[in-house]
Amino acid sequence: MSEKNILAYFKSPEAAEAVSRKLQSLRVIDMSIDRFSKYPGGARYSGNNPLTGDIPSLATMTLNSTLDSHSAGILAAADSSASGMSHGGEGGPTGRDILLTVVLDSEVFDQALSLIEEAGGML
Repeated sequence: MSEKNILAYFKSPEAAEAVSRKLQSLRVIDMSIDRFSKYPGGARYSGNNPLTGDIPSLATMTLNSTLDSHSAGILAAADSSASGMSHGGEGGPTGRDILLTVVLDSEVFDQALSLIEEAGGML
């Protein structure tokens, strides 16, 4: 038996979780659900008061992220999605930033692809 993998992108963690439960019936070998971003850093902004709190960058408040460095904060603040002059688009608030990674037996590969596409996943 050979193994195959699938990388599928979703708009919400709930959508990825729902399809992951269905994929379990296909006896997956390994599966993970992760959020990713085009900017470095993983922790979420705690929500300090903007009038009195220490705010590392504009991107910290508008993109809801804590960035790894001052330079990354400047870069992220220059993005149109941080300024409020954007509707979001791909990678923004309406984008697909949830990655479902699946490793499974090649015999059930096509069946898994169908389940993911039916759930709104993008391959």
